[in-house]
Amino acid sequence: MKATVFRSGIIDHTILKPDATAKTVERFCGEAAQYRFRSVCVNPCRVSLAVSLLRGEHPFVCSVAGFPLGAGPATALEAERAVSLGAGEIDMVLPIGHLKDGDTGAVLRLLKDTVKAAAVPVKVIIEACLLTDPEKALACRLSMEAGAACVKTSTGFSVAGAVASDVSLMRRTVGPDLQVKASGGIRTLEEAVTMITAGATILGTGTGVQIMREYEERRPEG
Repeated sequence: MKATVFRSGIIDHTILKPDATAKTVERFCGEAAQYRFRSVCVNPCRVSLAVSLLRGEHPFVCSVAGFPLGAGPATALEAERAVSLGAGEIDMVLPIGHLKDGDTGAVLRLLKDTVKAAAVPVKVIIEACLLTDPEKALACRLSMEAGAACVKTSTGFSVAGAVASDVSLMRRTVGPDLQVKASGGIRTLEEAVTMITAGATILGTGTGVQIMREYEERRPEG
């Protein structure tokens, strides 16, 4: 394992569980600051709290829109509202059913509307576990066309999470132009490095502290 490819600054420290309490969000913010994670990713109702705890400093606050099903009509409004509360980035769920219908026009409109409304970097969650490989590639191309900054594998709330083969496919499709975020089920350092090796530049996980502790234990002296 090449531990040198791993660093804390690529982790979105994620707490999106519906039962997450204010104390849990506070703990995650403290951990993110301690380990210098990339961001804290919280539900929209916790954006104000996270922003107040982090005081606009690194790490920044990320939030979600259209989460977790991608089936609502108000994704763009959700993104705009979260940004107005202080979110510096939005992870939105692509309308999966429309994509599987072949209605690329509807998908592209929602993506463009959300990117415009957010006015901050938007990551598009394609929920790869529900798509065929051609649909995954199409989702990535539409995300690029809409002006997204990143494509993301999973919400972590569907039937499966990040898979290295999906990360590789997404990286091949977007090339160097977009970031690729692997999220869902990444719990160990080995799993993290596997995703990075496959082409991920951002990792979404709620177990970043455990991964960092494992990294520190295994890192050679010096």
